[in-house]
Amino acid sequence: MKKCALVTGGSRGIGKAICLKLAKDLQYHVLINYQSNKEAALETKQLIENEGGSAEIIGFNVASLEETQAALNSWKETNPEAVVEVIVNNAGITRDGLFMWMQPNDWKSVIDTSLNGFYNVTNFFIQEMLRSKYGRIINMVSVSGVKGTPGQTNYSAAKGALVAATKALAQEVAKRKVTVNAVAPGFIKTDMTAELDEKELVKMIPANRFGEAEEVADLVTFLASKKSGYITGEIININGGIYS
Repeated sequence: MKKCALVTGGSRGIGKAICLKLAKDLQYHVLINYQSNKEAALETKQLIENEGGSAEIIGFNVASLEETQAALNSWKETNPEAVVEVIVNNAGITRDGLFMWMQPNDWKSVIDTSLNGFYNVTNFFIQEMLRSKYGRIINMVSVSGVKGTPGQTNYSAAKGALVAATKALAQEVAKRKVTVNAVAPGFIKTDMTAELDEKELVKMIPANRFGEAEEVADLVTFLASKKSGYITGEIININGGIYS
C-alpha cells in the first residue's frame, strides 16, 4: 500500500517547501498538484527524488470541480493500491485592490481557488479517510483570514471562510482519527511577497524579519505527522508575532 500526501499548489513557494519536507521527514509519496506551471512542478519532483524520496505531478485547477474530479479519478484508477493520508490545501491566488473598485472576477476567482478548492479536493478523499480511520487535513490560510487585511477583502473572505470550515469539519471527523487544522502564515519570503517593501514591513514584525517557507513547512509537517493526533480544529499562526 502506497501512502500518499497531496499538496495543492505544490510547485512553488510554501507549497514546494511542504512537498520537500513531507517526502523527506515523513517518507510520503507526494502528489504535487499544479495548475499551469508544469516546469516548476517537475523541478520540485526532481528535488524530492534527488533526496531519495518519491513524488509525481498531477495537473488540475482546484477551482474546477469537474477538472479536479477527472484528474483524481484518473489517478485513482492508475493507483488502486494508493491511499491519500494527508491533504494540504495550499492553492491560493490574490487579486488585491480596494473593494469599491473590485471587479466581479477578482472576487470570484479568489474565492473559487481557496474556498471551493478546499471543498473540491477534500470532499473527494474524505470518505476514504473516514473509512480507514486516519487522515490529516491541513488548510493553508493567512493572517488576512484571521484579522482581515485592507486591500484584500476577497482574500480575507476566502481565508476567513476556510478558518470556519476547518473548525466545523474538525468536529465532524475527530472520532475517526482524522484531524483538520489550519496554518496562518504572516509575511513569508516567496514569489507572492517578492513585490512587497520588506524594509518597511519588517518594522511591524516583532521578530524583525520575514519568515522562510521552510519554517512553515516544518509546522505543516508536524501537523501531518502521527505526533499531532490530539490537535484538531486549530488555527496556528506563524507570523513572527505580528498578530495573534
